[in-house]
Amino acid sequence: MVFVARSKSPEEWKAVASAISTLVDEATFEAAAEGISFRGMDPSHIALIDIHWPNHAFEKYECDSLVKFGIRVDEFSKLIKRADKKDAIEISLGDDSMLHVKMSNGYKREYKTRLIESSASSTPLPKLNFNSKAVLTATAFDKVLSDVQVVSEYISIESKSGRINFSGRGDSGEADISLEAGNEGLEELAVKEESKATYSLDYLSKITKAVISMGGSVAAEYSSKMPLRLEFKIANVGRIHFYLAPRVQD
Repeated sequence: MVFVARSKSPEEWKAVASAISTLVDEATFEAAAEGISFRGMDPSHIALIDIHWPNHAFEKYECDSLVKFGIRVDEFSKLIKRADKKDAIEISLGDDSMLHVKMSNGYKREYKTRLIESSASSTPLPKLNFNSKAVLTATAFDKVLSDVQVVSEYISIESKSGRINFSGRGDSGEADISLEAGNEGLEELAVKEESKATYSLDYLSKITKAVISMGGSVAAEYSSKMPLRLEFKIANVGRIHFYLAPRVQD
């Protein structure tokens, strides 16, 4: 059994580990010839994350059979955070049933971390049709969330032809943000049908801040009172999809 994945920098691993840690404490990765995948749901079943990291995104990738390996996310994150920006990272599975993490940029380090029983069952993806789609830069999306979070724990997203509104209200007051097609930060807006739904800001802020350092853009797809799907489009990682159930009472 051979599994080796080498990337030119640790930033992708840091973003992936940080994103996963917003939902679960333990993660089971699945490695195949095509690349590395992870799918998991938080204990309350409100949010789900689906990650696929294709083999071509790595500097070196070898996997000769389907492999599953479980890790404690906080322990893995501690190791990855020791890497400097210019360190190459190599992840491999040893015959000692441990995950090997090598970091090198002249100064070489190798860590080994114990694997855990992979007990995770397959989590199906929700089958959804979306009526609205907005693509924002990751920075702009984070700013919108932060602006609403000043007064509210929830954010309502409402889209009409050519315009999208983000709003929230709490005991201290209200926030209302409006963006039109062509505004800086809003890269695309497609509305098949006017849509409005409300979501938890806690989940959205954590997942966005976890990956914002990588830049890129965020595609938000939603329909009235239906789950939200975020697709984080990040260079060198592939697909990070995040699903969030709507707030029941609007």
